Amino acid sequence: MSASSAKPLQPAPLRLGRIPWINCFPVYGAIDRGVVPVAAELVSGTAAELNDLLAAGELQLSVVSAVEYARAAASYHLLPDLAISCDGPVRSVALFSKRPVHELDGATVLRTASSRTSILLLELLCRHRWRIRPKFATVRAESGDLTALEHFPHEAVLVIGDACLVLADQGRYPYMTDLGLAWKEWTGLPFVFAVWAARRDADQAAIAKVHEGLLESRRWGLAHLDLLAEAAAQATGIPVRTTRDYFDDLDYALSYRHLAGLTDFFRRLAQDGMVPDGSLSFITAA
Repeated sequence: MSASSAKPLQPAPLRLGRIPWINCFPVYGAIDRGVVPVAAELVSGTAAELNDLLAAGELQLSVVSAVEYARAAASYHLLPDLAISCDGPVRSVALFSKRPVHELDGATVLRTASSRTSILLLELLCRHRWRIRPKFATVRAESGDLTALEHFPHEAVLVIGDACLVLADQGRYPYMTDLGLAWKEWTGLPFVFAVWAARRDADQAAIAKVHEGLLESRRWGLAHLDLLAEAAAQATGIPVRTTRDYFDDLDYALSYRHLAGLTDFFRRLAQDGMVPDGSLSFITAA
């Protein structure tokens, strides 16, 4: 085949990360059902796994832990008006304990390996809000790991996502401290657990089109929460009334108040040397 007749190479499709937990149902539900098409290949993983894949360039955009953006802001743009946040209880990020949280000084606290934002939020709360210094140990704490947690000596465990909802429904611990509510009581601000970020070296015009699809899918999702709550109940075994209430407590926007909460979180982390100082940078269409 001559050079003049050769077909131009097609750009590789974008790879878009998604967390398989039900908290992403309102954003990805329409995409999963073919209601809203996006020009991207979906890749599932925990927040921690997606953080690493985006950093390695294996994804071009993804939902990631908020703290991942703070740690690598120079490499990413935030996608506007899209996040997983709460303005009070979040229900799916909680410290389950055998005694009240203020009595956990020096106690062994297990924490999930699936999240970085929640781990650092817990550290801030322990250090500055509750004035305690637990001994932390990181473990797997997905839904399938909950029974195995009984074999680890501990006084408390941080669990997130679907596993947190399942553990709360089981009622195995006498105390449950919702970290979203704890942040709200401490600062008066919403808390942003996850954001959608795109690599700065990706095709920004293509990223902007996928972003438009995500926003359209979210609009569909928020208009069909009853349907998504039923699907979430089937996926987790949690009562549908619980999944519906859960969706009501979550917020998928990234307004000025959310940004204020996110900035305050980053500021507190930077003051403690947990992340570098950085500014928020948003993608703009080409």
